[in-house]
Parts: sequence; C-alpha cells; structure tokens
Amino acid sequence: MDRGKPGSKMHVLSDANGLPLVVGVSAANTHDSEALKPMVEGHQTRHDPHRGRHFKPQRLHADKAYDIPHLRKWLRGKRVGVRIARKGIESSERLGRRRWVIERTISWLSGYRRLSPRYERHPRNYLAFLGLAAALCCYKRLLRLAT
Repeated sequence: MDRGKPGSKMHVLSDANGLPLVVGVSAANTHDSEALKPMVEGHQTRHDPHRGRHFKPQRLHADKAYDIPHLRKWLRGKRVGVRIARKGIESSERLGRRRWVIERTISWLSGYRRLSPRYERHPRNYLAFLGLAAALCCYKRLLRLAT
C-alpha cells in the first residue's frame, strides 16, 4: 500500500498455467488484500450437468500482502485451499515456485502499450482495455495449443 500514490493497480486471478481468469482495477493507494474478495466472488464456476457438480478453485497461492486472518477464514469458508506466505517468516522457495506464474501473466498484460502507462482517465475504460488484453492472452494461448 502506497498512501499518497496516484494511479491504479491491476489485479489478476489466473489459473495454474497463467491464463487470466478475472481482472480488476483499484486505486494505487488501497491495500492489495481489499481486492481479493471481489476477485474470488467474480470468478464464475462452471457447472457440469452430467455429474451435477460445480468446478471451483481448489487452491489459492498468494504473497504476504494477503496474509490476513479474516481473509484466510473467509477462503476456508468457501472451501478454497490457501497457500499464502506468512508475514515475518522468510519466503520459502516452495511458494516462489508458483508465484512466477502470476508475475508472468502480469508481464504479458503489461506488454500491451495501452495499459502501461495508463492513458485512460476513467477506470471503466482502463478495465475494458485490461479485459481485452486478457482475452487476447487467452486467444494467443489457444492458437498455440491448436497448432
């Protein structure tokens, strides 16, 4: 959290391969953990009509900014496994093995000229371009898998 920092932060929820599932925007002076609940709530679960069950996230990997007891409790209530680095403890190499995936996804999104630096005045326009960039990342991945 940067108290007086102007600008915005992009928040990304991705799958294990780094494909962006949910994107969001918040002010740069808000804490990262405040965006977690809307991001998880915004993730739509798929319903399998043949088996009669929903597919939901199984595990959430996050850095130390999300190490807040009420967030851990809320995620346990949603039956999502939590792998969050603890505050005050050196970051282990085990969590670092998963973190590069989201860093790569953010790098993919930041590669689009319209997103970095932010040219849009209104947050809804910036969010629309962020969503378009996420869709393009998914499309490029689909093309690579299809060929």
